[in-house]
Amino acid sequence: MSTLPPDSDPVCRAQAWVGDAVLALYVRRWILSFNGGVIDGDLFIEFTSNNFLRLTGNATGVEACIGRVYESEGTEAAFAWIEKNLRPKMDARLHILRRKNKH
Repeated sequence: MSTLPPDSDPVCRAQAWVGDAVLALYVRRWILSFNGGVIDGDLFIEFTSNNFLRLTGNATGVEACIGRVYESEGTEAAFAWIEKNLRPKMDARLHILRRKNKH
């Protein structure tokens, strides 16, 4: 394991590159599944933003973790990691966002 911070570690950054793509696919499918098939770009940006990912840890590190799970165990395992580690935070955030949009 590298002693470099995730943002400076080329291996971590490569894993994050893949993890970012897996996260994007997950979020797009998730939005379409509960939003009546309607695309919501703002919600996509919110869920995949570095600010949101920082709620869990270093954003590059979080994406790298997703990438590592995907590479070693496949798509469904990576999606399960997102469900366990990110979805609860987004569900809470979604509640706040919806309240703001009603005002």
